[in-house]
Amino acid sequence: MGIKSDDEKQTYTVDEAIVTMGFGKFQLCVLAYAGMGWISEAMEMMLLSFVGPAVQSLWHLSPNQESLITSVVFAGMLVGAYSWGIVSDNFGRRKGFLITAIVTSAAGLLSAFAPNYYLLLFFRCLVGLGLGGGPVLASWFLEFIPAPNRGFWMVIFQTFWTVGTILEAGIAWLVMPRLGWRWLLGLSAFPSSLLLLLYSVTPESPRYLCLKGRTAEARHVLEKIAKINGTKLPSGNLVSDWEHELQNKSLLSSSSNEDDTTPKEMARDEDSISEAKEMKSEDSTSTLANSNMGGITALLILLSPELIKSTLLLWLVFFGNAFSYYGLVLLTTELNNGQNKCVSNELQSGKSRDINYGDVFITSFAEFPGLLLAAAMVDRLGRKLSMSSMFFCCCIFLVPLLFQQPKGLTTGLLFGARICITVTFTVVYVYAPEIYPTSVRTTGVGVASSIGRIGGMVCPLVAVALVHGCHQTAALILFELVILLSGISVLLFPFETTGRGLSDSLPSSKLINT
Repeated sequence: MGIKSDDEKQTYTVDEAIVTMGFGKFQLCVLAYAGMGWISEAMEMMLLSFVGPAVQSLWHLSPNQESLITSVVFAGMLVGAYSWGIVSDNFGRRKGFLITAIVTSAAGLLSAFAPNYYLLLFFRCLVGLGLGGGPVLASWFLEFIPAPNRGFWMVIFQTFWTVGTILEAGIAWLVMPRLGWRWLLGLSAFPSSLLLLLYSVTPESPRYLCLKGRTAEARHVLEKIAKINGTKLPSGNLVSDWEHELQNKSLLSSSSNEDDTTPKEMARDEDSISEAKEMKSEDSTSTLANSNMGGITALLILLSPELIKSTLLLWLVFFGNAFSYYGLVLLTTELNNGQNKCVSNELQSGKSRDINYGDVFITSFAEFPGLLLAAAMVDRLGRKLSMSSMFFCCCIFLVPLLFQQPKGLTTGLLFGARICITVTFTVVYVYAPEIYPTSVRTTGVGVASSIGRIGGMVCPLVAVALVHGCHQTAALILFELVILLSGISVLLFPFETTGRGLSDSLPSSKLINT
């Protein structure tokens, strides 16, 4: 029997490799690709503010029919966020965002040619189904970032959403008066098409590959990262997190007992470690074999004793974020519709729509200071303090709006509230993937995102309807309660993730009894 060299004895995990190689050119390319998908989702969401009124006047739709154009997109996203998360966790991140890009680009383009209202609803629902894959791209990018500066780069990733909203508002301002809503729908589908064109050069997540036992493929991806970044991989063999943990326990056990342990006892310890490895291998094989039941299995894992508290609190925060964010966007025009009159018919005039273009374009810039604030806070103060403090600040900005205020003050207060909610929305998309293991990461974020879509659907039906009914105070009280509850939920999260490595699987029961 040969003696193993020191390099053969050494091992490293994906986290350790990525930290060693650092953030470089490779991650910038991944950021650009994932960011294009984020821009696509933002554009498809923002165009709803412009297409609804245009279609309403063309096809003489009722207010309820017009609002349904927005609701079906959220309904599609609700289903898509959960579905694509399961696909991504079972069959790979790349397959997850490939399918979503195909659905989004095709349905978005077909929407531009919809001959009637009902086909437009159908195609927009399909667009929402595709847009539900946004969390897959976020998780994919996250798994390539070194832990020490993961928060900062995830905030940079969120910047692409703001770029998308401003880009869409600018395109709408130029295209709608001249070419009409069909051209806007067609142009908005372009970013999703770019994802398809560049798909062949995208790598699979090495974390996912390592989790599935495909360590050779994972090492190949890591070697490519090292080559592009001009760095080197750590010496030794690539192992998964659980293998690394077992080896550390084995070394600790042997070093502490080597002076007073008999050969017979050492052999028994080695046998117990081998049995633990075999049990872990059987569990992994069983999980892979039952991937067709991934939806139920993944949901049960999310609601397991180890994760249920984090999962339920995260659902509340995502709901509150979406309810508040889309509510603030809508309130920007609802509370500035000319002395806050309750005559909704006048809102459909051409002049009113021109004012709305400018309002949406200008208020979208509130997200830039929000992103800068998030970047400054997320790694210094931590995820929890960053989110909770901004939720409570948002409540303070909205308090004066419980009563009617002058237009300038109303716009300023909503601008400040939009900054705060941008911070919370940005940071929760950093925190959410970090609390889940690789095995259910995209499913966990996808389900939470689905809950958020419910908040987006409910917001215009409940809160904005109160404003239309001359119940501004009641509407603002509702917003205050939702935002306050979200801030309290953040404080109740069981742990902080700043600086922590990503885990591949749930903390299992003790594999080795010591």
